[in-house]
Parts: sequence; structure tokens; C-alpha cells
Amino acid sequence: MTEILDFIRTNLELIYIIILIIFIGVEVIKHIPAVLHTPLMSGANALSGVVIVGAILVMLHADPENYLALSLGFLAVVLGIINVVGGFAVTNRMLEMFKKKK
Repeated sequence: MTEILDFIRTNLELIYIIILIIFIGVEVIKHIPAVLHTPLMSGANALSGVVIVGAILVMLHADPENYLALSLGFLAVVLGIINVVGGFAVTNRMLEMFKKKK
């Protein structure tokens, strides 16, 4: 527990930047027109694929005794996979709307 508190104390500026980035990202995403959602979803799927590969590489090079790195890597892989699958499902549904009905 003291390691986590020391990490927070030494990296407080980075934590503030991450919080600010989250708020900016939410505001940017809220103001995107609905027409752009399908291309942006496809781009997000590609980025999530990169996150999955990066998390797997981090887990491969992590020390087996470093449970924090392993658990964060596992969490990144799981959340990335959920994001990719959900993104493809939403993209597929949106593209179905543009097909002609029989």
C-alpha cells in the first residue's frame, strides 16, 4: 500500500494530466455528429487492437513476481477485447441500416 501512495505522490502531475485528458475526451466525443460515428468506431477498433497487442507484450516482458503489472496487463487485454467486440457489433448494426430492404 505504501508503494502505491509513494507512486501517487511522485507522479501527481501525471495523474492531474490524465484526469484532464479524460474530461477533454468526454467533451470532444459528446460533440461529434452522428454521421461520423461509424468511421470513428472503426478507428477505435483498430486502436483497441493495438492496445491488446501492447498489453500482451507488456505482460510477456513483466517480471512474474510483479502482480501489479500482470493484473493491469490482463485488465487491458480484457477491456480491449470487450471494446473491439462491442465496436464491431455496433459498426455492423449501423452498416445494416444502410442496406436496402428486401
